[in-house]
Formats: sequence, C-alpha cells, structure tokens
Amino acid sequence: MSGGVMIGVDVGGTFTDVFVLDEDTGTVRVAKVPTTRPDQSGGFLAGITGPVPDLGRVASVVHGTTAGTNALLERKGARIGIITTEGFRDVLEMRRRDRPRTWGLRGDFDPVVPRDLRLEVPERVLACGTVHTPVDLDAVRAAGARLLAAGCEAVAVLFVNAYANPGNERAAAEALRAIWPSAHVSASSEVLPEIREFERFSTTALNAYLQPEVSGYLARLQEALRAGGFGGEFLIVQSNGGVMSVDTACRRPVRTALSGPAAGVIAAAHIARTAGFGDVITGDMGGTSFDVSLIADGQPALAAQTAIDFGMVVRTPMIEITTIGAGGGSIAWVDRGGLLNIGPESAGSDPGPVAYGRGNDRPTVTDANIVLGRIDPDRPIGGGRLDVAAARAAIDVHVGAPLGLGTEAAAEAILRVANARMAGAIRLVSIERGHDPKRFAFMPFGGGGALHAGAMLSEVGLGRAIIPRYPGVTSAMGCVIADMRQDFVQTVNTLTDAVDTADLGALIRSHVDEGMRLLDAAGVTFAGRTVVVELDMAYVGQTHTVAVPLTSTRDGAPPPPDRAAIGAAFDAAYRATYGRLLPGGVTRLLNLRTAVIGERPKFDLARLAPRGPGTTAPRTTRRVHFGEWLEAAIHDRLDLPVGAEIRGPAVLEQPDTTIVIDPGQIGRVDAHGNLILSPDPEAQP
Repeated sequence: MSGGVMIGVDVGGTFTDVFVLDEDTGTVRVAKVPTTRPDQSGGFLAGITGPVPDLGRVASVVHGTTAGTNALLERKGARIGIITTEGFRDVLEMRRRDRPRTWGLRGDFDPVVPRDLRLEVPERVLACGTVHTPVDLDAVRAAGARLLAAGCEAVAVLFVNAYANPGNERAAAEALRAIWPSAHVSASSEVLPEIREFERFSTTALNAYLQPEVSGYLARLQEALRAGGFGGEFLIVQSNGGVMSVDTACRRPVRTALSGPAAGVIAAAHIARTAGFGDVITGDMGGTSFDVSLIADGQPALAAQTAIDFGMVVRTPMIEITTIGAGGGSIAWVDRGGLLNIGPESAGSDPGPVAYGRGNDRPTVTDANIVLGRIDPDRPIGGGRLDVAAARAAIDVHVGAPLGLGTEAAAEAILRVANARMAGAIRLVSIERGHDPKRFAFMPFGGGGALHAGAMLSEVGLGRAIIPRYPGVTSAMGCVIADMRQDFVQTVNTLTDAVDTADLGALIRSHVDEGMRLLDAAGVTFAGRTVVVELDMAYVGQTHTVAVPLTSTRDGAPPPPDRAAIGAAFDAAYRATYGRLLPGGVTRLLNLRTAVIGERPKFDLARLAPRGPGTTAPRTTRRVHFGEWLEAAIHDRLDLPVGAEIRGPAVLEQPDTTIVIDPGQIGRVDAHGNLILSPDPEAQP
C-alpha cells in the first residue's frame, strides 16, 4: 500500500467525511459533503470524486459505514426467517427476561423476526456435543420453501448447542444454500460458535437481517468505484477498529455496527500516542450523537458484547463507545414539567438546523451556537449562509417563551444542558469505572466537538484537551490508519485444571491459519502481523467472566500454553478487575478468543503539521456570548504556526470544524499541528 492515494470515508448522520492522503506528494486533503438518504452511496461518491476526480490514482478506499447501524436502529433491515430446534423458536423474544425500562411495570419488545417466520425442525445436540437427534433435512428444505414463499430475503439457522457440535447446523445450512436464491444464509456456528443461546441467536439473526441491505449497498459502491476507474483495495471498517474485505463484510455485516465511531477512536489513539498522551477520553460530536470512548495506556477498550438497542444484542468484539443523543442537530424542547431537554430526536442533515433554511422550525444545539456567535453564519461547515434571525425566532418560540428567558439566555440554557449531558457521558466511562479524569486528556472531534471542548474541561475537571489538526474528519482519517483484523471465538467450557493444552494449542493454530488466509486473500501489503490470544474465564459458580490476556506473538501462532501460565494470567486479570482473588476457588475456562491482525503502514502525522511561517494575528474579531457579549479574536486555525499560543476568548475556524477557546483558557499548537487546550495560568486567581 505504499505509493498512490489512500482515501478514508466516514458516513455520518449529517455529513460524509473524506480524508485523502497522497503518498507520492505527502499532501493531505479533507472534504465534508452532506450525507444522502436513503441511499448513502451518493454522498460517498460525491465526497471522493471532489478532491480526487481521477480514481485511477487511488490505491485504497477504506469506508466506515453506518448502513448497518442505521438499519438496526431504524428497523429497516430485510424480511428474514429463522429455522431452529424444536422448542426454541421464542428465544429471541424471551431474551434474558429483561425489560425496556428497569423500573417499569410493563414494556413491549418485538424481535426483528415475527413469530410466524420462526420455524422449528427436528434436531438436537446435547451440551456435551453428543448428537441426540440428527437433523431432519427434509423438514429443513420444507421450512426454507415456506420462508421463501413468505417473501424472506435471508435466513438464519439457529440450533441449540451448535457451538459444541456444529454438525447438524452445518448440514441444515448446506441444504438451505442449495435452494436459497442468494448467499444470504447465516448459521450460528459460523457467525458465533459460543455458549449462551440468546446472544448467539441474536447476533446471527441480526447478521441475516443486515445481509441484503449491507451487501447491496457495498455492491453499489464497488460497482460505482470500478466504473470511475478505481482498481485498488476497497476495505470496510469493523466495529473492533480493524478493517475487513468487502467479501467478509457482506458475509458478516453485523461486524460493521458502529464502525464509523470505532475508526475515530483508532485515529484518536494514534494521534494521542504521537503527541505523548497515553490516557485519553474521546468525544465525537456529529450532527446526531455524541460518542464517548476511553483510551488507557494507548489502547482503546474492547467490549465482547453490545446492545445496539433494547433486545438487539450483538456479541462480537467492539470498541467500547457510549452514545447519547447530543449532536449538533439534536433538537431542544421543553417538556410538560417545564424542563429543558436536548435530543434524542435530531434534525440530521435533512432538514438540518433551523438556520440552514430547509424546513425545520425547532431549535438545535447548532442553532444555539450560531445565535451566541460561536459559529460564523457566513462561513459554516458545508458552505452557504445561515439564517441567524430564523434560529433566534425558533429559540424564542420553543425555549425562551416556555421558560421565560430572553434569546441569549435561552441559547445559553440549550448549551448548558447539552454540555451537562456530554459531561455525564464522560463521567460514565471514567469516574464511574474507577478512573480519575485528571489523568486523561479530552480529544474532541467530529464537526461539533471542538465547540464544546473548553466546557468539558470545566465541567468534568479534565486536565487538557487535544484538538486534532482536522477534527471534523478524524473518523475518516482513522479509516486510513486502521489495521486489518480477524477475530475468532470458540467455546471450550472446561475446568482450568482439566484443560487439554495440546487441543487448545491446535484450536489456536486453526484460528491463526484461517486468519492468515483471510489476510492473504485481502491482497493488502502489511507492515507486520500480530496474533493476540485471550481467554474468557471465571471461578466455578460465577456467571460473568473476565477477559484474560494470554499471549501476543508476531507472524505466527504461539506455542501451546501451559496450565500454570493460564492460572497466573487469570489471577492477574481477576485481581486487576476486582482487587482481590477468591482463595481456594476453582476456575473455569469458558471461551478462547484469537485475533489475527495485519498491521497496515501508518503515515507520519508530521505531514499534518503547519508549514511555513504562518501567522498568529487574528483575521478579525467578533462578538461572542460567554455569559455576556465579549469581543473574541477570530483566527484561521490552519494558518497558525507550530508553537502559537492563543488566549481566550477566541474562535478558531477551519473548513471542517470550529474551535472555541473560552475566557481563562489557552490553546498551543504542538509539533504535529494539534491544538493543546488548557487553563491559562495567567488567568488563574
């Protein structure tokens, strides 16, 4: 992947962000274009061909997509059917007997597959892997025919205990593939060969639910790219922060959930490490949401399981991201009790905030920033001119009048509520998990994150903020940086003292062989390859497991682990999680997890540093409201040289975002072009 042009594309709810790295010239270009709905491919192609009209020069395009996430949240996936073991058709509906609202007396939940499309067939495998009842393939074919007649586009085969012995399930899947008109057949033993039927059933059903939508979207993109002369690598970001081939994404679309925000966290970790910061809390503020993640010792946290929405559980490795509805387009409203709320409803890109003049009449967070002078109405992201009077009128009608506040006070109230919600999300991933926020730097990105960076320092007590050179396209830059990663899991479910280490080593080698094969098939040049082995373990009698890092090796499978090493690794992980061990406790090894990582070359972030002498002189001044109207210096951020110091109140503008430096704060440009924001020591009492 050396030479040529590398492009990262992140499709968000409001804007599609593009990051272009020209390896031959060492230059970087960025672009933001409106996201097109319902088909996001229009904005995707417009964003690429703007900065790079000749796609024949492009070596790789890496895409962080929200197609799968949106289909899940909006329940706009395919009509699918399920074929399962007799007696288990209602697993998706029963879940874990949880409720949408913990303290509510009632709640409704409809699984993505209605009951009449969940069909049972005779088969049974015991938990030990013994085949009690062979699968009735005639019944499977008959069920498949019924689902096709009912208009199903995809089917999921969900047999109980298939993780212990996949024979029955594989035979059923093969029988279905012989009669199914597309490749949209998912089997739980292929998607997630792991114990616990609800999580396995849910993940596999959602994979089938997304297959027609995601594979159709990616096929349209691939065809349009080829038609434009593109002949390079087209890769898709996974929710674990790695990338995969289009073929893998079409077979396992459930792995694309939250892929765009994951790419942003990967970029943030790389930027922070380069700038000398190992502990960072990221805040990605787009038009619809505010996504928060914690990076400790340079490594983003991975979660084995995520609930996309109530009852929609995806068990696949994902970067831990906490999302709230507090984006720039989030709508401000006053409830019946007279309380001001922000979101979760968003104006998105269409119709957008009131000031954009596309038909929305309800105020948003962006409208409040415009009214308070923080966003220049003559130089907004995406171009054009904004209608300040319309934004003021909407704030007066929907917030000011109900609360008895003037325009500026109502706009300030909108920002204070939004900031409080964002600060709460940051506390959730830091203080509530035992982390001292003073140890962490805050990295805001997305189109709106840097507008609120100073407020987050004050609200949460974070030490400083790192604002990247191009905050508005950080997730797109993460697409260019992300490694290729293949994750595997297999349930072992045995006492640690009884583990057959030779069998465990053979299982690890099979994972590594398959992972290396997939890396080779992608046709990508790697700087190196790493294998990471992890175990899910617990004391006997415990339900919840701890993740136990076992080994990490380069370019091949590690030697089989011994029991003493497994026990020591468990003790270290358990003590780090709970602070103590349980003397005399017997431990169990539940799952083996293997990650095979192809390390893609990283570009030197020094390329983003300001070049030339630059200037620290403001372009102009503007009245900006910080509790009162103050005259703030207005700078072109990209013209600031390395070492520049800008004291608040000030506003730094650039094509992809706006940065606000509050009174009493100072921003310094580091050697890589990042702006380091911190309290101004000269302004402290």
